[in-house]
Amino acid sequence: MPLSAVSPVDFLVEGGGSIFLLRPVSEAGKVWAEEHIGRDNGFQPYWPHAIVVEHHYIPEIVAGIQRDGLVCA
Repeated sequence: MPLSAVSPVDFLVEGGGSIFLLRPVSEAGKVWAEEHIGRDNGFQPYWPHAIVVEHHYIPEIVAGIQRDGLVCA
């Protein structure tokens, strides 16, 4: 069963240090990622399963996700 079917989480935030992975796990998360980040935004070798994010961008991205009513864990 997909994670989004049993959890209200839309994104998982993984990693630390200089690089984070932002994983959209719900349909709403996938749509948000496509609309706000996109495949062509920097080096994205794991798109659409994970988005590579430099550490200094992750707080602003997570804040934007939350402002739009989605949930990060």
